[in-house]
Amino acid sequence: MEQTPARRDRTAFLRYLPPPAVHGFVLLLVLIFAGAYGAGAVMGPVAPGLVGPAATDDPGGGDDGAGTGHSGGH
Repeated sequence: MEQTPARRDRTAFLRYLPPPAVHGFVLLLVLIFAGAYGAGAVMGPVAPGLVGPAATDDPGGGDDGAGTGHSGGH
């Protein structure tokens, strides 16, 4: 009779664990992420010499949307 409460506690604990398929899915996600990260690390940066628009010498030559039919929120 002493083993019944311990067994009951264990089954109550196991009831709240996710099914094994969830563990497999999480493992699959981790493997895919690790593979993609590894492939990206091997390939290197996408555009190493690319400089954003904030670093250009043009003080305000950006397109303001004139003539496109959009007011730009003004």
